[in-house]
Amino acid sequence: MDILTEFETKKVPKIIYACGALKKVPEVIADCGKRVLIVTDKGILSAGYPTTLQELLQSKGFVCEVYSEVRENPTETDVESCAAFARQFKPEVLIGLGGGSSMDTAKACNFLYTNGGRMEDYLGYGKATKPMLPLVCIPTTSGTGSECQSYALITRDTDHKKMACGDSKNAAFAAILDPELTVSQPQKVFANTGLDALAHAVETYVSLGATPFSRLYSGEAFRLLALAFPKILRQPDSLEARGAMLLGATYAGLAIEHSMLGAAHGCANPLTARFKMTHGEAVGIMLPVVIRRNSEDFLYSELYDDLLGSVAGDADCQAETLDQLIEDFLAAAGVPLTLEAFGVTEEDISDLAEDAEGQWTSSFNPVGLNFRDFTELYGTVLLNRDLGE
Repeated sequence: MDILTEFETKKVPKIIYACGALKKVPEVIADCGKRVLIVTDKGILSAGYPTTLQELLQSKGFVCEVYSEVRENPTETDVESCAAFARQFKPEVLIGLGGGSSMDTAKACNFLYTNGGRMEDYLGYGKATKPMLPLVCIPTTSGTGSECQSYALITRDTDHKKMACGDSKNAAFAAILDPELTVSQPQKVFANTGLDALAHAVETYVSLGATPFSRLYSGEAFRLLALAFPKILRQPDSLEARGAMLLGATYAGLAIEHSMLGAAHGCANPLTARFKMTHGEAVGIMLPVVIRRNSEDFLYSELYDDLLGSVAGDADCQAETLDQLIEDFLAAAGVPLTLEAFGVTEEDISDLAEDAEGQWTSSFNPVGLNFRDFTELYGTVLLNRDLGE
């Protein structure tokens, strides 16, 4: 990384990290207004966190409603439903409580509620012309890092492509990080979101958009995540490891906000759109082969030294190369290493490759990849072959 690389920092939310930090929400939003809308999903609702927060806010004089219809990989229609709910309630503050889908839905709702129109109107960055509501993000998973990003990722209804809609006015002014909120998530959810966070740390570290500033977050994110991920698979109740995962995911989110991702995410989006794969499974299964492909042209030695060196000697991290380490994590989490296991066939690869080449994140990969390259990547992972076989 050239130390003369130019960069500008973006808005970073106030980060409040503590066991029991959920209790701090009333004082955090004290000057923002009295009408609060909590955006979440039914799984989080059943865990009781939205109700706990709602009752806490009401006891402090806030008027609070809960929208709990968030779905995984929210679509334009999902966001319009949330915005319609907001128009009836007329909130002054938005809270995204849950995983990346809840936080993205809250951010997307903010666009439509304050500025009108449709989500495609905000594709890109800085398209909102009017002020937006103050937003607080409270992650209950250690994955997307959405709490520190000004983008909302929303799936287009027609072609299932991801739309990245960003605006500095839509960045959360506060992120509440409470490790206790992550303990209730099922192990499968933890594994999927954790793999996503690991991919964020790796891809932002080598992204074409990486800077000396963003790499500080990428490197520390990877160190925390790589040590904590296997520990939580064995000891789900470890609050110390949960805290490390939560911080790691948040740091990786800050790295995304100040750089960008790469081809593993470009490959993952078409898989989640076309097949019943979670985002974590899709990006996790594609990451090792993308690392190997990039290694043909891109020097990864600095990445190995900085990241693998930080976990060297740990009993759970004995892989000699980065791609091997990710595959070890996939195996430990019970994720199949072939696309065939998810129903992908040879006939699907051409369409997947065409879609992956057109993904925005693919353009930030450190090595330029074309349709033929993506075809080879998918073909390799289809049956877990050696690259180029």
